[in-house]
Amino acid sequence: MTLDLRSLAAFRIAIGAVVCADALLRTRDFGLMFGTDGMFPPDVLRRHFGDGWSWSLGLLVDADWWNAAVLALEGIAGAALALGFHTRLATCTAWVAVVSVMRRTLPATNAGDALLACLLFWGMFLPLGAIWSVDAARRREDGGTALRPSRLASWALLLQVAAVYLSAGLAKLNGSWLSGDALSYALSLHDHGSHLGSHLAASTPLTRLLSWAVVATEIVGPCLLLAAPWPRIRTAVAGLFISFHAAVAALMSVGLFAYVGMAAWLAILPGEAWEWAARLAPRGWKLGEPVNAGQGPAPANQTAADVACAAALFIGAIAFLHANTPWRERPLLAPLDAAVRLLCLEQDWSMFGDVPRQQQWVYGRAELADGRVVDLLRGGRPLEPVLPAGGFTSLPHHRWQKIFWELPKPTERIFSPGIAAALARDWNRRHAEEEQVRSLEIRFARLTSDPVPGTLHELLLATWPPRNASGRGSLDRWLDERASEADAAHK
Repeated sequence: MTLDLRSLAAFRIAIGAVVCADALLRTRDFGLMFGTDGMFPPDVLRRHFGDGWSWSLGLLVDADWWNAAVLALEGIAGAALALGFHTRLATCTAWVAVVSVMRRTLPATNAGDALLACLLFWGMFLPLGAIWSVDAARRREDGGTALRPSRLASWALLLQVAAVYLSAGLAKLNGSWLSGDALSYALSLHDHGSHLGSHLAASTPLTRLLSWAVVATEIVGPCLLLAAPWPRIRTAVAGLFISFHAAVAALMSVGLFAYVGMAAWLAILPGEAWEWAARLAPRGWKLGEPVNAGQGPAPANQTAADVACAAALFIGAIAFLHANTPWRERPLLAPLDAAVRLLCLEQDWSMFGDVPRQQQWVYGRAELADGRVVDLLRGGRPLEPVLPAGGFTSLPHHRWQKIFWELPKPTERIFSPGIAAALARDWNRRHAEEEQVRSLEIRFARLTSDPVPGTLHELLLATWPPRNASGRGSLDRWLDERASEADAAHK
């Protein structure tokens, strides 16, 4: 089986647009997320990675201008890829830039970023610019023909897409999903839900049916794709998953994942789907290419490319088995682990594998010089320490949400001091002296049903000024608070 050139062209345009959009959207918080004195200091990231296998261009030079150049490179490569201009070079450049940006802002990275990197990697082995591209127009002028896709590279991309959903589906074979409760909690504003999703979450019978449908779709869909590769089956499965991702985009806050997922399934569409679309298109529109498109000669270096693709496919398969079997309890052999991280082919896609019966939120309690206490994470609005209005959707955007979903994990707490300090500095830079931050505490809270319904757990994630080992530095603030309360009681 080889992928259809029209599907690859549609995939190229969509994935290039996503890469370009990602670069533009990241400029919103460039100073906070890419700055050397921002939330993720380069030396802290290097300590977190531990070695050079998790590489990033963004960590080569500790300067803001350099990271701006890397981000600009991502945007330019994405635009060139969408246009099909020097397509293979654009694909390689986009992969390098996306991996670099992703690792430079690691705590703000989600599964959509990782999937984008994987798809670009396999795209380097495919003729994404064979049609509907600047490269194709040049080739026609020179009398050349479109190169045919490699069968091995086609299967590599197909297996990558299938692996994502199979991994996610297997991770959901647990009590929270099989009971039908998981989706209603995941769609809460105090988890990953949008405002529309939170309304759907209120309908318990519907969300219970949808929970079971999600598990069945993520397991059965990839199996049908691999075991029954007939055109109508592939078209139906691709259409189902594109609709699934459109629903995810509307109902949940998951960043790029929904859009990257839709782009991935465009590559899976068989040629018959385009021929059917061409018959429905208005007269004069040409959606289809000639039947023999892509039947030209293989590239001169195809054998070497296939060998490299086969080696990468083996590494990806090992990563998948390690992440999705009991083998994950044991560390991967050092050479294999290095290869996986070098190629950025990690295959742990267990998104929402376990959704506890809980509501969770984060807030930044900031005491200002004028005596006010505000939520620094929500633009300085009055502090709501319990179930803040809007939940995670009231944070600036998804990358902020991702940071504070991840920060409670012990492995991520290394970033806590830098995040608190950068947020305080950024606020003070933008506000007058009487509104300067005196102290900041970032807290994460969960309202759970275990062991007793309504049990509140709160975790202090970060402070500014930082507390030392003896707690000194917070004691003065604590005494000030007690004194203020005593004064208020006497009045």
